[in-house]
Formats: sequence, C-alpha cells, structure tokens
Amino acid sequence: MKTTPVPVVFLLVLASVPALCDSSQPPVLNLEALPETRSLFAPLDDVHLLSNGLLQLGQSMREFVQKTKGQINAIFQKLNIFDRSFVRLAALAGEIKEGEEELKQTAAVLNTHNEEIKELSEKISVKMESILQEKGQLLNKVEIMEEQLSSLSVDLVTVRQVAEIDSLREVIQRQEQSINNLLAAMVEQGRHLDHQTMKIKLLEEKLAAGASAQETFEKMSEISMSELPTAAPFLTSVTSSSTTTTFFATDFPSDCSELFDRGERANGTYAVKPNGSEPFLVFCDMSRGRGATVIQQRRDGSMNFDQPWEKYENGFGDLQGEFWLGLKKMYSLASQGNSVLHIQLEDWKQNRHFIEYRFYLEGPESDYAIRLQYLSGSLPNPLSNHTGVVFSTKDRDNGHHWASRCSHPQSGGWWFSSCGDTNLNERYSRVRANGRSERRRGVQWRSGRKASHSFAFTQISIRPLDSVNSL
Repeated sequence: MKTTPVPVVFLLVLASVPALCDSSQPPVLNLEALPETRSLFAPLDDVHLLSNGLLQLGQSMREFVQKTKGQINAIFQKLNIFDRSFVRLAALAGEIKEGEEELKQTAAVLNTHNEEIKELSEKISVKMESILQEKGQLLNKVEIMEEQLSSLSVDLVTVRQVAEIDSLREVIQRQEQSINNLLAAMVEQGRHLDHQTMKIKLLEEKLAAGASAQETFEKMSEISMSELPTAAPFLTSVTSSSTTTTFFATDFPSDCSELFDRGERANGTYAVKPNGSEPFLVFCDMSRGRGATVIQQRRDGSMNFDQPWEKYENGFGDLQGEFWLGLKKMYSLASQGNSVLHIQLEDWKQNRHFIEYRFYLEGPESDYAIRLQYLSGSLPNPLSNHTGVVFSTKDRDNGHHWASRCSHPQSGGWWFSSCGDTNLNERYSRVRANGRSERRRGVQWRSGRKASHSFAFTQISIRPLDSVNSL
C-alpha cells in the first residue's frame, strides 16, 4: 500500500483555493509551476525488508554463539579427560618405577648368588682335579706294592705290610666316595645354575615390559594440546608386549623320563623342553622305578581349582604343593609320541590305588580333546566314554554339559561327557570324618551313578609308553 506524500497534498489544496473563490473560471492546475520535492521517509516495504534482515542476522548470531559455546564445552570435556588420563598414567609410571627398582635389586641379588655358585663350581673342579691326581698316585703305589707282594712268598709278608695295604685300600675307597659326592654336588650346582638363569631371564623380561610401558608414558606426555582429539584413541590402545625368554642351557631333557634315564633319582622340580617348545618347570616323580611328569596334584585342598579357562590353559598353583600344569604344556608333552596317563589316588587310610590309560591329547584348535584307552589298574574305570571329549571350564562350556544342563553344577575344569562324571579337579571337600560323612571328604572317584570313593590325595602324571611299568 502506497501513500501520497504530504507536501504534494498540501500543494494540491492551495491550487484549489482560487477555484473556490472564483467560480467563473475553471480551476487549472499548473504542474510546471510546482516546486520539486523529495520524500524524507523510506517506503514501508524497505523498512520491513531491513527489519527482517536484521532479525535474521540476530538469529544467526545467536545460533553461532550457541554453537561456539557447545564447542568450548566439548574442548573443556576433552581437557578434563586428558587431565584424568595423565594423572592415571603418572600414577602408573610411579608404580612401574617402584617395581623396576625392586626387580633390579632382586636381579642384583640373583647375579651375586650366581657368581658365588660359579666360584664354588670352580673350587669344586680344582678339588676334583687334585683328588684325581692323588687317586692316580695311590693307584700307582698299590700297583707297586702288589708287584712287591707277588715277588715275595706268602710267609714273608709281614703284618705291617698287610696293614699298610689295607689302609691304602681304605684311602682309595674314601677318595672314590669323595669324587662321587663331588660329582653329585656339581650336578646339583649345575641344576641350581639353570634355575638361577631362568629366574634372571624372567626378571629381565619383566624389566623390559616395564621399560616399554615407561617409554609409552613418556611419548604420551609429549602430545600437544592441538592433538587432543587424536590422542584419546591412542590412550585406549596402549598394550604391553611380552618378550621371548631365552635360556643359556641347550641340553634340557624332553621330560622326566629322560631325566631318569640320565641317572636322576630325586623327586623335585626340573626344567624340561618337550617337542621343540620353550623350556618350563615341571615336578618329576621318580619314585616308581621310572620318571613321570606330574600334570596335576592335590593333597589338602589348599588350592582353589575352580578357575577360568585361561588359568587351566596356562597352569596354576605351586609345583611343590597343589597345582595344575596347564593344557598347553600337557599338549607339548603328549605330542612327543605315545604316552601313558597314570592316575594315582590315596584314601584316608593311606592305601594307594592306580589306573593307567593310553593317552592322546589334541591341540587348542580342538579344545584339547582327549582320547583314552584303558590299560590296567586297581580302580573301577569311569572314563571309558571319554573318547573325543573336549575340555570345559565354568566360563567356556565346550562340551555343552555345564550347569545349564546339570542339576548339581560342576566345579573346576575337566573333560565332561555328562553330568556327575568323575572330576579330579572338583571342589575339595573338607567335611570331618564322623560316620557317613567320611565318604564325602576330599575328591570323589565315581564308578557309577551311585557308587563313589573318597580320596585324600590325587596325582596325574604322563610318561612314555615304552618306559618301565612299575606299579
């Protein structure tokens, strides 16, 4: 809508005044005589357009301010996350430094002991050389005496010469006994040296892992503030890498049976290297006329065997007490050839029983499936249906026979074929022996659905099939 400017209207009114006064002449409007005028006000459309533009500009400015505030808040949140991460990394670095100092001290102590053992071995070697020389001299003297005696008649031999010969023989026997003792001591010292070397290498591995974590922390603290959006994913992807342990000894036995063949007769912990794997410690039972590598042992329930899959795969416990060697190590031992699985049980009256199977174990890709063939024993055979059965734990039910299908949940890891199977890794019961409760103590050996036997001690070991079978 347009409006006529006010000055123009005013001029039209003035022009019409003479017409009203003189009606004889018609009114004439002389447009050329009108002065030129300009509007002092902008049209309303222009004002509306300008006001709309200003409103849109104000809204855009408000949106821009809100967006900027949101970006500033996001930056502050990332800064807070970085501060918390930096504090955690600083605390972790402190712990790593403390652990590194402790490991360095332990490594120094072990190195000192290693040097002392080496010095002792050198002294033993020197002593053995001197003893061997003395033995050679004594043997020469005995030969000379025997030649002299052979040249004389029996009647001419004096009591003094006989006593001298006897004393020389006793000295020789003592020297031989000393040599044997020194040889045994050297073998023991060599075994201790191997164990010390293993411990030192493990400590070096831990120190290397700590140094790697420290280097990662130093790199993280150098990240600039402009790289904060890309630094957050790096914080969550830091992992520690493990190094391969290297052993100095190259003549590790493949198992305890080979140790027995080398002349070792003492039960204890030894290092073995089966089937080209890395060396590891095992407990060897040499008490039955051959060497057997123990893979499981229970005696008092001090160790909790209700462990997850990772523990059963890598092993847990104390080799001098209750332990499970680990499925990976068992597979390395069993993959060397035909093996015998020997199960020894002891009841609460110290009566021992056993059962033996020909034993095959598949690898991790088959979930360590077991294959058993009964050989002999003094116990009922409850594992006749365990051919091709895979290993399962509470967090990895490979055989689908776990608590979801059993009225009484199983505990521990085992080769489960059905509910209620014999499980030598089940919970160790500590019920006192009073009347009928005695049969529920320790570990149960189930020979049927209702028949079961209670045992205080269990031991599972592996040996080669062709070794001596001593029951």
